[in-house]
Amino acid sequence: MDIPVRPIENTIHASTTNISKFLDEILRPIFDDACKETTIIDGSHLITELLKRSKKGLLQSATLFCTFDIRNLYTMLPQDEALNILMEFLHIHGYKKVKGINLDTIRKLASIVIKENAFVYGNKIYKQTTGGAMGSSFTLTLANIFMWKWQQQIVDEQATTGEFYGR
Repeated sequence: MDIPVRPIENTIHASTTNISKFLDEILRPIFDDACKETTIIDGSHLITELLKRSKKGLLQSATLFCTFDIRNLYTMLPQDEALNILMEFLHIHGYKKVKGINLDTIRKLASIVIKENAFVYGNKIYKQTTGGAMGSSFTLTLANIFMWKWQQQIVDEQATTGEFYGR
């Protein structure tokens, strides 16, 4: 019987762990600052944002709320596209270097973290070719930057109509 599996790699002791932590430390603050207007941190932050809008009269009895969940984003992240979006994100936000490191080097380091993951299953060695490893701190930041790209159109539309988008 053929049983399909979706491996979830743990990178706690992986050779890419320190690079991942380093990239996360220098890139997450950039993402957090650039996307603070659309980032919902937790439930109480959501309630605070909704209260602000309510006080401005923006929440009505006909107000609609929409939620969605992206399943398996980390493990299904298209690697090359995510790296391209990372570079686009940094360029759009005015970066030519981050902490003295040029963007080409950032991309190469990010590529190592995202693409150089292997695991053993059934006495065979496999290389992860899609997504990033779970537990890699940089994978979370890269996934958030990836979503930044895809949410831009809706964020722009919501801003022009006075509506609210948060993720």
